[in-house]
Amino acid sequence: MQIGPYKLENTLIVAPMAGVTDRPFRELCLRHGAGMAVSEMMSSNPAMWHTAKSKNRMVHLDEKGVRSVQIAGAEPALMADAARYCVENGAQIIDINMGCPVKKVNKKLAGSALLTRPDIIEQILKTVVAAVDVPVTLKTRTGWDTDNKNCVQIAKMAEDCGIQALALHGRTRACMYKGEAEYDSIRAVKEAISIPVIANGDIDSPQKAKYVLDYTGVDALMIGRPAQGRPWIFREIQHYLATGEELAAPSMEEVQTILLGHVQELHQFYGELKGLRIARKHVGWYLKEHDQIGDFRQAFNAIEDAHQQIDALQDYFENVA
Repeated sequence: MQIGPYKLENTLIVAPMAGVTDRPFRELCLRHGAGMAVSEMMSSNPAMWHTAKSKNRMVHLDEKGVRSVQIAGAEPALMADAARYCVENGAQIIDINMGCPVKKVNKKLAGSALLTRPDIIEQILKTVVAAVDVPVTLKTRTGWDTDNKNCVQIAKMAEDCGIQALALHGRTRACMYKGEAEYDSIRAVKEAISIPVIANGDIDSPQKAKYVLDYTGVDALMIGRPAQGRPWIFREIQHYLATGEELAAPSMEEVQTILLGHVQELHQFYGELKGLRIARKHVGWYLKEHDQIGDFRQAFNAIEDAHQQIDALQDYFENVA
């Protein structure tokens, strides 16, 4: 798939997820078959840009792959400034967040709350597109609630305003992450516009990925929560789409290598204190199927030393073996 001058290696994209798609996670997914990874959202509030959290979220010039960074806000001028700031710091694509359903974002009229104000959406799209020389994309939802689905209208507006690709999560804001994704709405958007459309929502297996591609006719797939603790899902899907055959699940030895490497990268990226805390949720996702009772995860979450985290994980896998 092509976004402006950038041709993606394949049609599988890592969804931007706050607190998840940091640089270690993005690079991990790219190594395991993703064609592009979008960074977690940056606030358009300039007072937030120089905090440690925002600096960690920024795309870096030496990062691998096509560098896409998502921005969130509700004021067109501030969104334009944020887009320019991100480009100056290495972003090759700017993605506009109009899909986040979280209350603290929505109460500022940002994220999916913008779906109630198409007039402001149009201003934001036009202003951001005019502000930067890189492609601008949009991630949104099907509407605010089931009685107010306006994704086709927003998609047509986005195309008219110069947006170069659109990712659609097949749920309304009211649905949050519950229920089943609305692939009919995604198909309707694909049929209504000519720019690339990316389907998002419930794509949790190679078979589901093929179904969504075939049913909606979209150009690419965006995967978020199913990749948590399972970054190899991208290679599994890519293999199935290419061959029609299922790829063997990774061995426990490979899971151990991937998990330990990920935790060590988190320690290095954030520093040992913050890194070990962030590692806890990732370890919980990785081991959810293996440690169903949760005894190890409970003990692991009490560890306050980075080196002890590594030792505990090595002991866990030795015991499993």
